Amino acid sequence: MSIASIFILTLLVTACGNGGEKEASTGANGASSKDVKKVIVGTGSDFEQVAFLDKDGKLTGYDVEVIREIDRRLEEYEFEFQTFDFSNILLSLEAGKIDLAAHLFEKNPEREQKFYFNQEPYAYWRNKIIVASSNNDPIKSLDDLKGKKVLIGPTSAQAQILENYNKDHNDAIKIVYQQDDANDEVQQVSSGRVDATLGADFLLPIKDPQGKLKTVGDALNEGHIQYVFRKDDPESKKLADAVDQTIKELKADGTLKKLSEEWLGLDFSK
Repeated sequence: MSIASIFILTLLVTACGNGGEKEASTGANGASSKDVKKVIVGTGSDFEQVAFLDKDGKLTGYDVEVIREIDRRLEEYEFEFQTFDFSNILLSLEAGKIDLAAHLFEKNPEREQKFYFNQEPYAYWRNKIIVASSNNDPIKSLDDLKGKKVLIGPTSAQAQILENYNKDHNDAIKIVYQQDDANDEVQQVSSGRVDATLGADFLLPIKDPQGKLKTVGDALNEGHIQYVFRKDDPESKKLADAVDQTIKELKADGTLKKLSEEWLGLDFSK
């Protein structure tokens, strides 16, 4: 029985979220054993280079391959992927459908109120303002976005940056929420339907290989990318500690650097 199943039975939680493909990530332990605990990992399937389906329909990407490497090294656990729409991943964790959320989640105070994060980041990024490459407006900060339409994904770390700004500035920025893919985001910004978006600097070449967009201004913050677990759950804390130790090993032997360069183009593991 998985950690998630135990959690559901204990708290009688009704699961929510749109489940998708399930894929087992076979660990070094090989055959199943009563001593091996199954871990359900929630991720996405349409985040190019991070968690996506390749031409053969196989789930892969940076987040997926890092988890697979962790799985190979933790013989006491067996990891299995389950895919969701991004907006449903943390809901599924909260409901007990999954044990671990992996989708380049940034640690922030809002999320820490509900969830537990492991301690060792496996990637770092800087959130910046993104506009059309042809846009020559003097946009350098959030103040320069007052009265403008800014496209953002709901429940994202970038959405929380804008929402927190609007709380202190009388909803000065017109937030436009979207759940479509990166192509739609590039199209809406480059066509002028919205004025800007926010995003991680290292993801822009992945989302926009044709260079229709550009970053402007200084970094709004530096994000620490960590895995997300249930809060106040001893089994989740034990799993997070094991994952932390393995991430340290992956950094020390260069594996994490190699995976970052392979999937993200540069080393964002430090």
